[in-house]
Amino acid sequence: MHQPARAADQPPLPQRAGAMANGTLRDPAAVAPPFATPTVQRVVAGVLMPLVAVVVAAIGLHARAAGGISALDAVAAGLVLAWALAGAVATRPRDRAPQWQVASGALAASVALAAARLAGQAGGQHEAARAVATIAGPLVIAISFHFLLALPDGRLAGRARRIAAALGYASAVGTGLGLAIAGQPFPLPAGALIWPLAVLCTLPAIRLRYAATTGRGRERMQWLGIGVVVAADIALTSAVLHVLVGWPGPLGPVAADATAAIPLGLIAGGLPALAPHGGRLLVQVLSIAGFSVVVAVVYLVIVLGLGKSPGDAADREILGLSMLAAAVAAIGYLPARDRLIASATRFVYGAREAPDEVLRTFGSRLTRAIAMDELLLQLAESLRKTMGLTSAEVYTGSGDVLERAASVPDLGRRSLVITARERPVVTRAGVSGSAWASVWLPSLLDGRAQAQLRVAPISHGGELLGLIVVERPATAGAFSEEDDRVLTELARQTGLAFHNVQLDAALQTTLDELRNQADALRESRARIVASGDAERRRVERNLHDGAQQHLVALAVNLRLARDIIADDPEAGLEILDQMADDVQVTIRELRELAHGIYPPLLADSGLAEALRAAAGRCTIPVGVVADDIGRYSPQIEAAIYFCCLEALQNAAKHAPSASAEVRLWLHSGGLLFSVTDDGPGFDEQKARGGHGFINMADRLGAIGGTVRWESRPGHGSTISGSVPIG
Repeated sequence: MHQPARAADQPPLPQRAGAMANGTLRDPAAVAPPFATPTVQRVVAGVLMPLVAVVVAAIGLHARAAGGISALDAVAAGLVLAWALAGAVATRPRDRAPQWQVASGALAASVALAAARLAGQAGGQHEAARAVATIAGPLVIAISFHFLLALPDGRLAGRARRIAAALGYASAVGTGLGLAIAGQPFPLPAGALIWPLAVLCTLPAIRLRYAATTGRGRERMQWLGIGVVVAADIALTSAVLHVLVGWPGPLGPVAADATAAIPLGLIAGGLPALAPHGGRLLVQVLSIAGFSVVVAVVYLVIVLGLGKSPGDAADREILGLSMLAAAVAAIGYLPARDRLIASATRFVYGAREAPDEVLRTFGSRLTRAIAMDELLLQLAESLRKTMGLTSAEVYTGSGDVLERAASVPDLGRRSLVITARERPVVTRAGVSGSAWASVWLPSLLDGRAQAQLRVAPISHGGELLGLIVVERPATAGAFSEEDDRVLTELARQTGLAFHNVQLDAALQTTLDELRNQADALRESRARIVASGDAERRRVERNLHDGAQQHLVALAVNLRLARDIIADDPEAGLEILDQMADDVQVTIRELRELAHGIYPPLLADSGLAEALRAAAGRCTIPVGVVADDIGRYSPQIEAAIYFCCLEALQNAAKHAPSASAEVRLWLHSGGLLFSVTDDGPGFDEQKARGGHGFINMADRLGAIGGTVRWESRPGHGSTISGSVPIG
């Protein structure tokens, strides 16, 4: 049998598994050449191409070019080695990075270096080597452009990316061929300008890919970002230092050497021990780079814009030392910042925190699982410390009485009575002082005639929920606008917290009610099942003990009559007459049994007629009032019928000398009934636990109805209920 052909765009299972581990399902054909199997990829891109790049770079350095090995050539060789190592690491395992772009870039850079060195040999004619170097230089930039567009997995997803990469390669090859034909080398300053511009052009695409990538792919991009930021920061710092103090002397090799951070970042992103830490480190690197940019701009503006460029070595040395001192001071200030702010706050406010710090800490505590009493106590403590108060109190309550829930120092329990006339005024008032309190809350001033007082109403949605009362000695400084602002905001946040507590309590109450209803429903269902089983057993017993016995006797008498008629016809006729009476008794018993299961009259004529028939069979006088009662669903008619029947049976059992009345009527979209008797009555509480009440409640509850019992000993009883029919 032939195996089903795999779709052309469906990768093999190992490749798909590796791609899914990286967060995306990749098409290997878009990552590697079509001839490359996983083993070939690992060998070619991870071993052969990096090794060839290193060998070619070594050959180039060995060439005897004019002037020997320059600093820029040495840096280029080091970069080739770093990128070759990055290519080798990226290929282990194969799904970690765009290894073909990395390996190809390292190889192209080594070819450019070796060809440039061969072309520069003294006394030789190496036009071919010069042409190769001229073409390979722009090609390195094009491969870098492709590498960035294909992050993190080497796949050019989308037509726009593929077109951009193709245009990059076409521009590079066209530029290289044009310069080679003209006999001109590729200018390094142009490459130093074009390469950063190409990187900037890829930033939007990189950002989109980063936002859509997860797992190891994102970690690899984070480390690559660290390398790019570090390289740019070093290059910028070197350029600023070169402009201001003339150091470092050869700026090109230093800036080129800084780019070694990029392959080192790619290597770190491929190591399982370092990869997970890239996100936090990238945050720190970005903040440090931002600080470096600010410092560099400040020095350039002040020294070159407002002053003058240092002329001699002494001026440059002083400027360099000042920049070093600024950097050291900034680095040293960061760890000491929190302690200095805490010391200054204690000096100014006499506490560890400024007054407005209470707002931030209180808001953060609201998000934790802290009991409300403890939260209010912490609020009072914070207010007393930060505002220099004699006391801080918090009152809570939603009725006419507010209770002191927390106070520092502990002042015990106290109640404030707020009348209906005072409540709207207090609710709408802002932070008020002693004069306002003397009019609307005079009880707060007891024992505080000489103190400074501030009262902040706690409200939410126009409802007064409490008060914040703070006291300061009369000799202390007056409350400031900032203090009032803090109290206002704290009162608002506390009101929101109180409102949330009320919502939580209401929700908990609703959940408890739902649990109780669910428990009652389960118990009701269990009782209904048990009642059904008991009813079936009763029917079986009645059939066995009643109708079945009569039918067996009829069968025996029939055989006996057949034997007797031949010898004594008159005796046979007497037996047949007796059998006719027995048949009528059997029919009557079966009819009564059927009435107990589901009366045929209820199905044929409706609820009113069935109840009148049941009243006629009852052992006590029963009247039925059922005017304008129509037909309803079988469930409703059966539930009301059997409830009324059970009520009549109870009345006949416990009040045999009484009379009863059954009423049916319609009201507000419901069908209502009542069964009233003038018997001796009963105790409602005891009756609620009986079988009759539970049975009625279960029957009506199953269809959304309710039942109610009303009785007093010596005053009769009324059993009523209702069922929605709308």
